[in-house]
Amino acid sequence: MSEPGDVLWRPGAERIAASRLARFAEAAGFAAEDYAGLHAWSVREPEAFHARLWEDLGIVGERGARAVELDADPRRVRFFPDARLNYAENLLADPDDRPALIACRDDGTRRELTRLELSDLVSRMVQALHGHGIGPGDRIAAIVTNDIESIALYLAAAAIGAIWASCSPDFGPDGASDRLNQVEPKLLFAVFGYGYAGKQLDTRASINAVAAADSVRHVVILGDAGPDAGFAKPHSTLDDWLGPHAPGPIAYHRQAFDAPMVILFSSGTTGKPKCIIHTAGGLLVQHRKEHALHCDLRPGDRLFYYTTCGWMMWNWLISGLASGATLVTFDGNPAHPHPARLPDLIDAERITHFGTSAKYIDACLKAGLVPRQTHGLESLRVILSTGSPLLPQGFDHIYRDWKADVHLASISGGTDICACFLGGVPTLPVRCGELQAALLGLDVAAFDAEGREVAGKPGELVCRNAHLSMPVGFWDDPDGRRYGAAYFGRFPGVWAHGDLVEVRPSGGLVIHGRSDTTLNPGGVRIGTAEIYRQVETIPDVLESICIGQDWQGDQRIVLFVRLRSGAALTDDLAATIRSRIRKGATPRHVPARIIAVAEIPRTRSGKISETAVRDTVHGRAIANTTALANPECLASFRDLPELAS
Repeated sequence: MSEPGDVLWRPGAERIAASRLARFAEAAGFAAEDYAGLHAWSVREPEAFHARLWEDLGIVGERGARAVELDADPRRVRFFPDARLNYAENLLADPDDRPALIACRDDGTRRELTRLELSDLVSRMVQALHGHGIGPGDRIAAIVTNDIESIALYLAAAAIGAIWASCSPDFGPDGASDRLNQVEPKLLFAVFGYGYAGKQLDTRASINAVAAADSVRHVVILGDAGPDAGFAKPHSTLDDWLGPHAPGPIAYHRQAFDAPMVILFSSGTTGKPKCIIHTAGGLLVQHRKEHALHCDLRPGDRLFYYTTCGWMMWNWLISGLASGATLVTFDGNPAHPHPARLPDLIDAERITHFGTSAKYIDACLKAGLVPRQTHGLESLRVILSTGSPLLPQGFDHIYRDWKADVHLASISGGTDICACFLGGVPTLPVRCGELQAALLGLDVAAFDAEGREVAGKPGELVCRNAHLSMPVGFWDDPDGRRYGAAYFGRFPGVWAHGDLVEVRPSGGLVIHGRSDTTLNPGGVRIGTAEIYRQVETIPDVLESICIGQDWQGDQRIVLFVRLRSGAALTDDLAATIRSRIRKGATPRHVPARIIAVAEIPRTRSGKISETAVRDTVHGRAIANTTALANPECLASFRDLPELAS
């Protein structure tokens, strides 16, 4: 097994020279291999960097004279303050017979749309939206699957300057209404049902919960609602809604760079979800930068990300159309009807960029999947991983069991910026367990509790400058107090992201987990990911979750493990777990208690919820159980005798 920091892949000279990043670097006066110099320039000279970014990426719109309007407060910095653009106009440029979308579903259904066909569909939707009186600034809500119609609706909303807010159909009535009803939508689009793991699931209760809002005028159902749908509001099917409208030129509504376009929602594990407002220009240029320069996404490539419409990676995926790439979507269970469903998709659709979660990679490893023995994977150039830290064994699994010559980019950002702070650099080597670098234009660092920069040990991930996709605020937060407290309350004038990060001597970085669930036994700060890295190398442990339990005036570490079928938490297994943690981390990381559980709580975007477990163990009410996909499992963490002594 590789050691953390070992080089697992190094791009060849030809690959470096052919990369979009190399050309960008050379045009800016830097050698292709000098990413550190290019990055320092991008932070030091924001006007020059962002002006070159606009031109190099070929952004469609009126740039204006200034690339940046600076201010000592990052919240008041404005990018391209004189610009006028439209997000959808950039994604739908050059409509022709090249494939735009390939949509695959749980039931095996496959549909394909060309760029012209997608533009025509968006045109009809734009006309229908205008027919309902929807215009700039109006909110559109959606309970939808990752499919052709949802992507087209997203683009139609952007085309007219409306604001989109969506969640996936697996949200129950409370979870959906807690999110969507906050923003007072005028229209609701929804799937009547959806397929998952071969089962058909009903969404009527969630639709009615959102449609009950006074603001909702009409519900449009994607698919056949049936005669007994029972909706309280006027409704129509998508086909009927589009019926009178024929394709034609789209009258794109160009707006200011920082005009709101999307509202995303925090997971809501500590209260009602925050409604985070993102801008059209910020998402367009930030995503184009990440796709073209950091992922080396080119016209004709095929971009896939396993995501739902409730996760920011869905928005990130859609932006790939602006690079001339074909989007490949999948809606359903990635292991149905067999564990190799997604590797099958890579070969069948010639995917070049395959995006997934660290949890999926770990699940493939635990399932013994070895795609290089069963699949060609000839088209695959880049594998992207996010959602949680990718453990060293996950890096090994990709290079050993998937493909040796592939750029594995572990990326890290979040809903808060709908983008990445850290991620891939196609001109740099990939090191085991490390994210390659901070992305261009982002002055990222690790801070200790006093706000001093640290390296070689975990610190708070901060960004010291304004960045393109910084949200403009929260919905219903007119004075910006909640927004300021969320990101700038810890270190004045500096964005604190809520992650623990370590800057390694190589220049790479390691995410150690969320800082708000940081363990603190004996006053020593420990990231939970440091423990997970060790525990999840043990074959009998499928996954784990770790919390700090307040105990006798201090804190002790409690580790919960979900075991492989047939395994039991014996004294020997517990000793193995403790030994592995002690040797792989430090004695301070060794849990005081290890407890087996049948299930671990996760948010609806798939992340384990340490906060929910911690509050349950301490007898505190869970602020928002609707944010969890499986809240019923919290009962197994309550009033445990093992934690009473």
